[in-house]
Amino acid sequence: MAIWFQPFALADVAAFSRGTLDERLGIEWTAFGDDWISAKMPVDARTHQPFGLLHGGASVALAESIGSIGSNLCVDRSRYRCLGQSITANHVMSVRDGLVTGTGRPVHIGGRSQVWQIEIRDPAGALVCLSNLTVAVITVR
Repeated sequence: MAIWFQPFALADVAAFSRGTLDERLGIEWTAFGDDWISAKMPVDARTHQPFGLLHGGASVALAESIGSIGSNLCVDRSRYRCLGQSITANHVMSVRDGLVTGTGRPVHIGGRSQVWQIEIRDPAGALVCLSNLTVAVITVR
């Protein structure tokens, strides 16, 4: 059974990213299933650190975007917003160029908080970064 509050399309998700950091970093929403959502991000001058490798902060931005969007798709957005509260990231492999893909899955979906785990992988499937995001579920006033 799907975790999503209501049906959606990738075009709907892409609309959330217009005019945001996601757009500036080149993040594109690629796929979703009953309990996961994925996006890709280029590894290039926009996302490099000074030594020509994927910046850890760019990986964290991708992870937070995936978890934040995913969590907001699980609630009635006319009544609630999910906002990032805490994120951890373990950078386990470096990447110089190409694309990385992040896939987020919820570990916990509660009434006041959600916890998402996001895996970022290179095109060969090797794990680049493992993140955990906690979001607060707040009432819209």
